[in-house]
Amino acid sequence: MRQVFSEIIQFRGSHYDFGYMQGEQLKESPILPNRELQWGSKRKYHFIIDEQEIKRMFMTFSPGMWEEIEGLADALQMSIHDAIVEFGGYYLEYGKSGCSIFTGKDYMIRNYDNHPASYEGRYIFFQPTSGGYATVGPSMQITGRIDGINEKGLAMGYNFVNRKKSGNGFVCNMVGRLILEICATVSEAVDLLREIPHRHSFNYVLLDKEGQTFVVEASPRRIDVHNGNACTNHFEKLTEENRYRMDESMKRQETISNSSQDLLDAYQAFQMMNNTDEGVFSKKYGAWAGTIHTAGYFPKELKAWFSIGGDQRPVILDFGKWLKGEPIRIKKIKGKLDSTSPFVNMEILNEPGIML
Repeated sequence: MRQVFSEIIQFRGSHYDFGYMQGEQLKESPILPNRELQWGSKRKYHFIIDEQEIKRMFMTFSPGMWEEIEGLADALQMSIHDAIVEFGGYYLEYGKSGCSIFTGKDYMIRNYDNHPASYEGRYIFFQPTSGGYATVGPSMQITGRIDGINEKGLAMGYNFVNRKKSGNGFVCNMVGRLILEICATVSEAVDLLREIPHRHSFNYVLLDKEGQTFVVEASPRRIDVHNGNACTNHFEKLTEENRYRMDESMKRQETISNSSQDLLDAYQAFQMMNNTDEGVFSKKYGAWAGTIHTAGYFPKELKAWFSIGGDQRPVILDFGKWLKGEPIRIKKIKGKLDSTSPFVNMEILNEPGIML
């Protein structure tokens, strides 16, 4: 077992200042050196970056995100080209992963499955003064979000489906960040997902304060939307986009659907996803499919639950109180995984070839 942790980061202010603050923190962190080791030369030369096109995309959908990237670049004394590669969430590849999501009328419970050495260990509270909604959730590639909820009560999580036949567009974690910062309802999020370009094929699961929930199947070529409260790593509508092997994903979805019939409340749903003997939590860390965190989001209460590893009680974070100015007193969320690998925020890793 390996002890790991996520640091809680809280910030209120402009996107530029938020980016600059994160850049200052990254100077003292092993995250970027680990990314350099794991990506190697591919990070700099694998993609042709059209800076003006990417800037245009951000200015169209979220000018604040462009300012955050500029703040990161200035703090790290990095060219805007390199900052786009590192933090832009556009073009970069995404490693295969698992993930499962279940939604009730008033909550979303989500397992994020991946390799520990791809995980940043940063849980972010951000209240922008330069436009966009306040959000909370774990980060990926610094600027992106793995899952989360915003001040309007819109909750979001995504599940990997396929990275074959990729296109020019945003990767999943930046799509998640854009959803949370721009959209107030599921309907607005669906419209955004139809409009923005997608790099890879992912399911995006949405839940809002009105109890409206949808699964959006998004690929670089097509989008489909359907009702559903159990989602794993395959498409139900865009079946031509699925991977050849889907047995494990379909089995997890069936397990969630069958188990959910006996659930009485959100805590039982959390246990169903997080307990290691329920058939949803995974220990396949070496295959990029081990459960790293279980998150819960409550649109009406504006609360978030979070745990790292299995068989855990969730840490309860009151986002609503934080929005009113009350700081979160917890500095770190600790857990343990059945793996030898730490997170990239903990130490310099010796695992080349793992993409962040």
